[in-house]
Amino acid sequence: MSQIVTRLFDNFSDAEHAVIELERVGVLHGDISLVSNRRGTSHAAADVREPRDSTAGDAAARDAGVGAALGGVIGAGGGVLAGLGLLAIPGLGPVIAAGWLASAAVGAVVGGAVVAGAGGIVGALTHAGVSRAEADVYAEGVRRGGTLVSAKVEDELVLTAQAALDNTPYVDIAERRALYQGQGWTTFDDRLDPYTDAEIEAERARWR
Repeated sequence: MSQIVTRLFDNFSDAEHAVIELERVGVLHGDISLVSNRRGTSHAAADVREPRDSTAGDAAARDAGVGAALGGVIGAGGGVLAGLGLLAIPGLGPVIAAGWLASAAVGAVVGGAVVAGAGGIVGALTHAGVSRAEADVYAEGVRRGGTLVSAKVEDELVLTAQAALDNTPYVDIAERRALYQGQGWTTFDDRLDPYTDAEIEAERARWR
């Protein structure tokens, strides 16, 4: 059996470190996923590739493009970070992503057909076993400029993986939910426009 271990990070460099730590303690590359807001910042992954159709005008073409491209960039060798690609996820806008969570959020290519993601990022998280309340905060955190790392971890490795992640500064989800709610937020809504560069910079400055 496996469990889901998930952390939200305000800094991309902390998320990178978390991925490296997970790989170091034996979590398989294919069981780790990273989703990070691309807007308003320059990530360390200089070789991130942009799918050809990820900015197509209509939703169907866009979804087909990102779904097909995702399969091409993930598993490129050298660990999860080597497989990062630029995708578009509803409600989040452009994200740097790799792994099973990103694939589930944008849809998978099966037999040449794109199967739409069930509920985007929140649906992908809840389907994997994350509570809806936590999934909403994780998704909103990415929408506001954060980076999400989520791993499927075998039972015997869960405590080790959690300890590895605890060595990296991460977001306290309960505290962040309370802060969001204090601003009038209730739940993640993928129908809203993604945050602008200025809005994301303001959010990032808030947590520095």
